[in-house]
Amino acid sequence: MSRTDLQTLPERAVELLGGEPDDTTLRRYLHGLPGVDAVGLEQRAAGLGTRSIKTSSKAWALDKIIELIDLTTLEGADTPGKVRSLVAKALNPDASDPTCPRVAAVCVYGDMVAYAVDALGEAHGDPDDGGVSVAAVATAFPSGRASLAIKLADTAEAVADGADEIDMVIDRGAFLAGRYGLVFDQIAQVKQACRREDGSYASLKVILETGELNTYDNIKRASWLAILAGGDFIKTSTGKVQPAATLPTTLLMLEVVRDWHRATGEKIGVKPAGGIRTSKDAIKYLVTVAETVGEEWLQPHLFRYGASSLLNDVLLQRQKLTTGHYTGADYVTID
Repeated sequence: MSRTDLQTLPERAVELLGGEPDDTTLRRYLHGLPGVDAVGLEQRAAGLGTRSIKTSSKAWALDKIIELIDLTTLEGADTPGKVRSLVAKALNPDASDPTCPRVAAVCVYGDMVAYAVDALGEAHGDPDDGGVSVAAVATAFPSGRASLAIKLADTAEAVADGADEIDMVIDRGAFLAGRYGLVFDQIAQVKQACRREDGSYASLKVILETGELNTYDNIKRASWLAILAGGDFIKTSTGKVQPAATLPTTLLMLEVVRDWHRATGEKIGVKPAGGIRTSKDAIKYLVTVAETVGEEWLQPHLFRYGASSLLNDVLLQRQKLTTGHYTGADYVTID
């Protein structure tokens, strides 16, 4: 089932929940999920993190990482010029090597979407087909502290300006207070606000801000809630709160996606964001995805890295494979 077929989403949720998605029904369902074995989860993640990749596979892995990056700038001082520079790097990450692949997307604030779309020009498109998407953070990112009306307007404006993907934040305060129905409703309404004039929908990434959810059980429940409400991706973090992405947290979210796929046949994406800065760490995530949900998830519409500095390290490692030595930071552009 396509996530854009929204007519079936409420029906799907009601069927799986056994009732309307209100606080009582959602609490019964979410708290009925098996608890997370924290020690076991962290041991599995640690084991996956020690897997090595042969030299012959490293070149493939580095290119794959680049193809899965959402190259990001989310600063209050962002300017149209900085966004244009980011787009230039997204399209041509290594000016010395025309074989270097493009990143999947550029991720910006909503008011920068039009500049990103304009800078991409004909390259603006589906990363699965060689294009570069524009992702916009929305819904009062990163805090989520705004009225629903503002969140929906924030989303609709970014979509109207050409955003292909919306990265929304959940109301963590409502979630931690057990107001699951409110969180479900907000996600579902934001998904509706992703509708374009032609009837298609921008992809919706739901940011859980795992660093504020305190427990693995909460992260698991929030992941299920986001998927039930219509999220196309579940995303760890805004990158503004520590801890951001961690391997155990991402593994847990991948396990939720795996279980959802087994139950429904539907594939949901996962995006770890924040704190992944080296190719060595990024490769650990590749291995974790492949071992948990399968290599078929290593595509832009199913897995992304939210990152800004990661790309430079990957480019340096890639250059070393080609030349046999490290070229140094001067050989990559500074973000």
